Amino acid sequence: MDLHKDPEFLHHLSTAVLVLDPQFQVAYANLATEQLLGLGHRRLIGCPVSQLYSQLATDIGLLRQTLNQEQGQTLYAISLVTLEGQHHTVDLIFTPLEAQRTLVEARVVDHQQRISQELQHYAQQHAAQLLVRGLAHEIKNPLGGLRGAAQLLERELTDPELKEFTGIIIEQSDRLRSLVDRLLGPQHPGTWAESNVHRLLEQVARLCEMESAGQLVFERDYDPSIPDFLMDDEQLQQALLNILRNAVQAMEGQGRIVLRTRSQGQTTIAGRRHRQVVAVSIIDDGPGIDPAIKDTLFYPMVTNKADGSGLGLSIAQKIVSQHQGRIELESWPGHTEFTLLLPMTLSKEAQ
Repeated sequence: MDLHKDPEFLHHLSTAVLVLDPQFQVAYANLATEQLLGLGHRRLIGCPVSQLYSQLATDIGLLRQTLNQEQGQTLYAISLVTLEGQHHTVDLIFTPLEAQRTLVEARVVDHQQRISQELQHYAQQHAAQLLVRGLAHEIKNPLGGLRGAAQLLERELTDPELKEFTGIIIEQSDRLRSLVDRLLGPQHPGTWAESNVHRLLEQVARLCEMESAGQLVFERDYDPSIPDFLMDDEQLQQALLNILRNAVQAMEGQGRIVLRTRSQGQTTIAGRRHRQVVAVSIIDDGPGIDPAIKDTLFYPMVTNKADGSGLGLSIAQKIVSQHQGRIELESWPGHTEFTLLLPMTLSKEAQ
């Protein structure tokens, strides 16, 4: 391959293609690579591969080991964050060339990955709901009997010290009942009416600002053109509060949280095409989410906080689903972004 003269068929490929020299510096890059990385041709040529991106979800030592091998290798579904902060999921394909050079192809699989994740999330959510409902039924019946027996026993007791023990049994029974109800999420139909999503965001933001005692910086980036739309504002406010509190707790007292809204057209959610949706993003610059729990983060009781119940995100997911929407998540060290996609027009079964 003549690297001093752009091969026409490579230059116009939609797949990002670059060639690395023996020192792992860029010797050739096509137009798709420039667009993917947000870097011009002059900036790319001669640039070490480790300086092409902000974050790459693979160890640099493993990357160098892969580049040193004399046989082709493929790394699937790698998270890539550009120097401009754009996030992509890519398949990286390495092909050895003559003179110790390496051809690298980066195939963007964002759309396929998003569809796969959405299907996985809905399957997980359905399985979790079935599990929780079964457990709730098994727990509530004996719990009710336990509480009733404690109340009957309390009426027969005359010793105040013994009554204290029955009081503890009743109190803890109520606490467990409350926990089971929270696992199940909202059980009663709410009040659906046209409301303003920015008003809800401001309510939860002010509450979290007070709770953080001014230690965190809250920034607003709202699209003022977004109109009121049909929602259960009480439940949606709870979903926003759960996610925002999750971000506040992850910050550990310092950092910045951005609340952003955008209008987004022609979006498919759960197989249904929506002409217009509202994208509500809650973005923090904290440590990021542990990859070990990222795929199961919306399961009930899954949390990386020592004092957390693991119910907040699960309940938020259920509320957003009731609004025929979905929650998207992107996270790497220094950036975690939860985005609620909410249709402006709902079908009748949502109400």
